[in-house]
Amino acid sequence: MDQFLRVAIEEAEAGLKEGGLPIGSVLVHDGRIIGRGHNRRIQQGSPILHGEMDALENAGRQPASVYKNSTLYTTLSPCAMCTGAILLYGIPRVVIGENSNFTGEEELLKSRGVVLDIRQDQDCIKLMGDFIRQHPDLWNEDIGE
Repeated sequence: MDQFLRVAIEEAEAGLKEGGLPIGSVLVHDGRIIGRGHNRRIQQGSPILHGEMDALENAGRQPASVYKNSTLYTTLSPCAMCTGAILLYGIPRVVIGENSNFTGEEELLKSRGVVLDIRQDQDCIKLMGDFIRQHPDLWNEDIGE
């Protein structure tokens, strides 16, 4: 397994242990992680701390050149908000752990030239699928269908 996807999964597992949604993300630049995070919407009472947003926040302020040469790894397909951040900062590549439990704005990302690498990782699928089945109320509170 890709080392960076593994770290994103570790972040997702940390979120679950904290009582939140198991979605993790890492921002990678020049082969090293510059930001990592997980969905902390429940833990922080935040409407915007999705995994991708948390990883971007934890990366801190970066020059545009850094974002334009980075890859974002996420355990779940990005929602509209996280897609907007990816486009805003010009992140050219997104590695998606899985999109079978939720398919976000992949078509929009592709239409804007973002390269998507969808892994359908079984750990990601199980982690999110189990959570949705066990906590449909928490899933549906945000981006669930």
